[in-house]
Amino acid sequence: MTTDPRFIPEYNFRFRDGLIGAQMLFVAFGALVLVPLLTGLDPNVALFAAGCATLIFQAITRGKVPIFLASSFAFIAPIIYGVQTWGIPGTLCGLTAAGLVYMALSALIRVQGPGVVERVLPPIVTGPVIMVIGLILSPVAVFMAIGKTGDGAVQLIPKDKAMIVAMVSLASTVIASLLGRGFVKLIPIFCGIVAGYATSLFFGIVDFTPVLKAPWFAVPNFVTPEWNLDAILFIVPVAIAPAIEHVGGILAIGSVTGKNYLEDPGIDRTLFADSIATMVATSVGGPPCTTYAEVTGAIALTRAFNPAILTWAAITAVCLAFVGKLGALLTTIPSPVMGGIMVLLFGAITVVGMNSLVRAGQDLMVPRNMAVVAIILVFGLGGMAFNVGEFSLQGIGLAGITGVLLNLVLPGRRAASGR
Repeated sequence: MTTDPRFIPEYNFRFRDGLIGAQMLFVAFGALVLVPLLTGLDPNVALFAAGCATLIFQAITRGKVPIFLASSFAFIAPIIYGVQTWGIPGTLCGLTAAGLVYMALSALIRVQGPGVVERVLPPIVTGPVIMVIGLILSPVAVFMAIGKTGDGAVQLIPKDKAMIVAMVSLASTVIASLLGRGFVKLIPIFCGIVAGYATSLFFGIVDFTPVLKAPWFAVPNFVTPEWNLDAILFIVPVAIAPAIEHVGGILAIGSVTGKNYLEDPGIDRTLFADSIATMVATSVGGPPCTTYAEVTGAIALTRAFNPAILTWAAITAVCLAFVGKLGALLTTIPSPVMGGIMVLLFGAITVVGMNSLVRAGQDLMVPRNMAVVAIILVFGLGGMAFNVGEFSLQGIGLAGITGVLLNLVLPGRRAASGR
């Protein structure tokens, strides 16, 4: 019998794995807290939500898959818009409903098999929708990078200082991702935040008053959803992107551990687990969850395949959520630091959408493909809106629903895909 840890089937819960688990959380930390910092959600709640989501995922999948669930970047743009439009409780209603999309896809996969996702959500739809997610709020990144509020209405920090801080943050993130070795390569966002924060300290634009006033122990500022149909219809289509991302995340960790998680515990079960985890996370005021590629990379680097290590990471996240001064310290990060990272982040999301089209080998000059992609992009980015009474469908939501409908209705789908 082999002693290779990749082939040890049992879930081994050992206290000595606690330190490794804390290291895994450190890898995810920068990206995990970035989402709430950008969107106005509470970073301590996001930590609590990520820990609970990972524990729920492990319970439903019977502790077979060593992945960590935390804040999803795909929802940054709709959360920012939603908070500005409906407030946090209304936005959380839409985010919780996104978990129902995962659940519906899970049921569909269980009945029809994994191939149904490709038929309903092919790259010709998901690619441009992901591009819209990346581009729709790119002005927010620029405004924050030059020291303004996200809507560009107020100048918070002098532009010259803000630009320097933002570019240091951006450059550090890019350099860490390109030239970093080993552990550093896994935490480029964290490196960017640290470098930008250090530069902000040099310019004297950091206010530590919230840290001094905050207690060491504090219950996170939990917020519950409030019913809002507009938010549901706007945000639910966004779930298309992270649902596809989930499948990719499961395939990635399977390639690292040498196991086929699509069969055991099954992609339908992992997606169902993600749905419950997301609904629990958003029901307390956290962002929706997704599998973290950073942690998968750390697992590949350390060869620590025991899923119980991620249990320790989740427990550590829950414990840190109650450290009041940690959340206060995170809120002192100046907006240009976040703006510099957002420039790269929103652009990277757009590139992911482009790459999905490239990898699928789609000929965009085929009239059917051109129509689907063109209408999704212009509807999503151009401000198109459909209004019925007080209800309005626009932006990412409109782009997603339009793409799915066009793909199902327009003739010549098989010919356009080259099959």
